[in-house]
Amino acid sequence: MSRPPLPPFTAETAAQKARMAEDAWNSRDPQKVAGAYTPDSVWRNRAEFVRGREEIAAFLTRKWARELDYRLIKEVWAHQGNRIAVRFAYEWRDDSGQWFRSYGNENWEFDEAGLMARRVASINDLPIAEADRKYHWPLGRRPDDHPSLSDLEL
Repeated sequence: MSRPPLPPFTAETAAQKARMAEDAWNSRDPQKVAGAYTPDSVWRNRAEFVRGREEIAAFLTRKWARELDYRLIKEVWAHQGNRIAVRFAYEWRDDSGQWFRSYGNENWEFDEAGLMARRVASINDLPIAEADRKYHWPLGRRPDDHPSLSDLEL
């Protein structure tokens, strides 16, 4: 199975790959997201270590059961060869109604078929007031005309 764009990445194809990942994560569909990773993909997400598509899907199912009204924006930070570094911010609320903005960085490594073989994520959560939210699009894909992280000065 091939998942273009394929490495080595250019600035354009790295941005395409990041947007594809953002769109998949904004779908909040664990199986769809897990399909972008190699069957034996290795993750570090905060202090949790995940291996393989089955564990990725289970992790994401737990995540989105807790992180409600999830909306994410990713932006390429750097790329070289088969690696892309992105920064991101996402907003969500917990079941008590407290809103958060989670900031982080991810390092991605892809195989020759364009599947992600390694994902290393560092994330920090900031409680925010509902009035301080910046992401107001309907759940799902971020509209093309919505400001980027840089535009929002995040």
